[in-house]
Amino acid sequence: MKKNVTVVILAAGLGTRMKSKKAKVLHEAGGYTLLNHIIRAALHVAPAERIVAVVGHQAEQVRESVSEPGIRFAEQEEQKGTGHAVLCARNEAETDSGQLLILNGDGPLLRPETLLRLVENAEAPTRASGGSIVTTEVADPTGYGRIVRDAQNLVAAIVEQKSATTDQLKIREINPGLYCFDAGLFWKYIGEVTPNNAAKEYYLTDMVEILTRHGHPVAPVLVSDESELLGINTRVELAFADKILRARKTRELMLDGVTIENPDSVTIDTQVEVAPDSVIEANVQLRGRTRIGTGCRIGTGSVLRSCEIGDDVTILPYVVAEASAIRAKAQVGPFSRLRMNAEADEGSHIGNFVELKKTKLGRGSKASHLAYLGDATIGAEANIGAGTITCNYDGQKKHQTHIGEGAFVGSNSTLVAPVTIGSGAYTAAGSVITKNVQPDALAIGRARQEEKPQWARKRRQAAELQLTKG
Repeated sequence: MKKNVTVVILAAGLGTRMKSKKAKVLHEAGGYTLLNHIIRAALHVAPAERIVAVVGHQAEQVRESVSEPGIRFAEQEEQKGTGHAVLCARNEAETDSGQLLILNGDGPLLRPETLLRLVENAEAPTRASGGSIVTTEVADPTGYGRIVRDAQNLVAAIVEQKSATTDQLKIREINPGLYCFDAGLFWKYIGEVTPNNAAKEYYLTDMVEILTRHGHPVAPVLVSDESELLGINTRVELAFADKILRARKTRELMLDGVTIENPDSVTIDTQVEVAPDSVIEANVQLRGRTRIGTGCRIGTGSVLRSCEIGDDVTILPYVVAEASAIRAKAQVGPFSRLRMNAEADEGSHIGNFVELKKTKLGRGSKASHLAYLGDATIGAEANIGAGTITCNYDGQKKHQTHIGEGAFVGSNSTLVAPVTIGSGAYTAAGSVITKNVQPDALAIGRARQEEKPQWARKRRQAAELQLTKG
């Protein structure tokens, strides 16, 4: 990290081509907002307190979306161009020394290595004392500002499409909008940017000509991979960026020792972490801030969002879990659901069609089949029979169920909360439990069986007689 760099991120635009009610920088690619992607890259060259995001449209929502603490904000109340946007950040970003890095908030594919290269080029003791800008060559430069180089191979000017001559329109080197200026010089001359153009806007690109005129030329930094510099303007471009980010992520994980059986089929967000020697089967989705330990297997079709998975965990196919924890050596699935801070402790077992909601299943405990366990605490080595339900909601409030260590809850037990099942206690199959059960006791809460001989035969005969009369 270079502590003499100040970063201004332009994130105030409407993004009208997205055709969305949501600000453009709030849209997500790779499971992360466009703005957070840029901030994440910027943190490789500057500390958070020296990063300023210029916000405008839906400013409050954009502020709230930023996940990194310490980021500062400036507001652009009117959209008067990129130069005006940077001016709006002057109180937060102005400094007489170091470098001023200016980025667009809609470029999620930008690599930290490119920013480091840009900053280092601007800091180098060369004849380009004004700074550096990123350029790239594209097959179709239509709509982009063209880079006009001088005899020293520096940037003489950035010519916008509508102002370009016939020869300039043939130039394929374009300006994607990433700048690193000498901070003192930038703020000294920014006042010379004027809205003398058809749009009556303050263009940041004018600073190249202004600095050069004052004897402070700007150097180009050519980036070969044009896709890295893509700015998102449409949903098509958003999908393209999402695909690239996820391909980068799967490659990163595989190079770090994770087996991904069908990389093209999985969906893994950029913030996900997976330790070596884990296996990700086909069609898995790993979302949000999910963390997976070593030696795990994540089964086909499972969807994990912001979950903590310990070492040597087996998740069988089609498990859905969100904001939950599965501890070491536990087994979950197939077709299980965990949500709202559910926790499966070490060595526990959650089987098919079992749902946990705000529930902790203790160490070595089992809920193997067809159960709903909500707002419950279950001790170690307990057994929850098939069909068990915790009745946690009375129509107004949620209530807690507590099941002690080593308890055995019989199949089809209905536990009406608030209720406590003591350690080592049993509940008989088919019981409705409405009162606390003492440790080591047996609770039976079902009606006595009654049998009426020949009742079924008599009922059929009566029905046949009725049909005859009819």
